[in-house]
Amino acid sequence: MPAAVPDLIDLHVEREVILRLHAGDRSAAAELVSWYSDKLFRQIIFPRLPVQEQAEDILRDTFRLALERITQFTPGDRSIFFWLRRIAVNRIIDLHRASQRSQGFYQSHTAEEAVDRTMGAPPPPPDRAPEVEETRLMVETSLSRLNPRYALALRLRLIEDRDREECAAILGVTVGNFDVILHRAAKAFRGGWPP
Repeated sequence: MPAAVPDLIDLHVEREVILRLHAGDRSAAAELVSWYSDKLFRQIIFPRLPVQEQAEDILRDTFRLALERITQFTPGDRSIFFWLRRIAVNRIIDLHRASQRSQGFYQSHTAEEAVDRTMGAPPPPPDRAPEVEETRLMVETSLSRLNPRYALALRLRLIEDRDREECAAILGVTVGNFDVILHRAAKAFRGGWPP
């Protein structure tokens, strides 16, 4: 389970700044950056990418993308920090993949070029555990908001990977009725995703 992130800004204060950003008030961006740039850098980016220049580039890119896409963020019961964290980790993963592609390209060249290239260590692989846990929690939150019968249908079929006949038997319905329940459950789940 990922460690809790202390010292997040009050959600009401965050919401006001986010709404100002949605309205086009770019001066609110400075507040957002001042709140979370150091935390993102120290707790999320630099541990996964311990090359100072690259880590600083990822931090700048994270805030650039966040400000470009701020209208896609809806203030809710979670801090914007977690959205910024996801952007930063995705950028690190992209950088890691690009590094792997370039390594493959260079390995196809001469041994001398390969020796020169290996002088610098490649970035470590990204740690996906926090994102997997965050996604699991989001799925659980969404399921808890559904009709219990719909949530059970989704759990049985998609999470536990049981066959349709077994799911129908557990719910006490025919397979055809189970298919209808599953369809409605998936539609309800999509309507509340992300939580």
